[in-house]
Amino acid sequence: MKERIFISPAKYVQGRNSIQEIGTHLQGFGNRAVLIADETVWKIAGNKVARYMQEANMDTTNVVFNGESSTTEIDRIVQQSQQADASIVIGIGGGKTLDTAKAVADQVNAYTVIIPTTASTDAPTSALSVVYSEEGIFESYRFYQKNPDLVLVDSNIIASAPPRFLASGIADALATWVEVRSVRQFGGNTMAGGQPTLAAQAIAQKCEEVLFEYGELAYQSAQRKVVSPALENVIEANTLLSGLGFESGGLGAAHAIHNGFTALEGEIHHLTHGEKVAFGTLVQLTMEEHPKEELERYMKLYDSLGLPITLEDIKLKDATDEDILKVAQAATTDGETIHQAFTITAEEVADAIQATDQYAKAFRAKV
Repeated sequence: MKERIFISPAKYVQGRNSIQEIGTHLQGFGNRAVLIADETVWKIAGNKVARYMQEANMDTTNVVFNGESSTTEIDRIVQQSQQADASIVIGIGGGKTLDTAKAVADQVNAYTVIIPTTASTDAPTSALSVVYSEEGIFESYRFYQKNPDLVLVDSNIIASAPPRFLASGIADALATWVEVRSVRQFGGNTMAGGQPTLAAQAIAQKCEEVLFEYGELAYQSAQRKVVSPALENVIEANTLLSGLGFESGGLGAAHAIHNGFTALEGEIHHLTHGEKVAFGTLVQLTMEEHPKEELERYMKLYDSLGLPITLEDIKLKDATDEDILKVAQAATTDGETIHQAFTITAEEVADAIQATDQYAKAFRAKV
């Protein structure tokens, strides 16, 4: 039998104004840090983090992230980190910034600190990065020996972000149990290697439970930019529960189909990771032959959060059959996560995409 493997960050901290205590949480990590954030995030949170660290007598080198978690960008920041002789690499921002920070910290053998400014993906807790080309096309997963040493989530910052990002994170997290369940049933491997542990399965299932119970309330809290108990629950589900669940439980078709969408050009590249995963989750449910009621349960929640459920919603209204097949072919390439949960051809995936679009149109018409 395969081994069961569970991995996780060393420490997870979430709460109001949590970045103010960053100096306390970094004790023992050294006193030289590289801070990575894009231009927008420097104004939102980066400068505050730098100030709190300086108040704790820590030296910082501030780096502006250029927007793509590519090999070129990773190598550029590795060089700056080496020049700074940093013992800590801190990523502040969204998924691509955080993935870049993890890659840099791994290469320079530094402590990894992750400070997400949105609850839009489950990237913060994981020991992997998604690497894209300079043009934003998915290239590979990059795996590391350890998870981040600290994940620091400031609920006030999350509440201040556009609600669309929270909804995107809910969509990404809703894929967790769907994919973990399929990996378990098919006997596939997790992102950590081996089979899903009981702990990972329980966490993934709890993640879905929290999102269906509190997702709409959390989204409404984000619309008012206030921190509520519902928002705190969903931040944790999007970030910690989904992060632990997907990594130690496994990815399946939903994320493979997301990766397939990156093979197309056009407006679809303006969608968030979670928005594309939302449609991929519906396609996986279609492939698994779930009844209409189960599909519509997801569609109803997605619709309430402004998430896409049709090809038109993901800017593919005019996609040809050849375009959809191209997506399916990319989703079924060797090594893709779909193979951890299915034995399936590109043609079957393409048909499932088309069928899902039709199911969603019928749901919209009925509603």
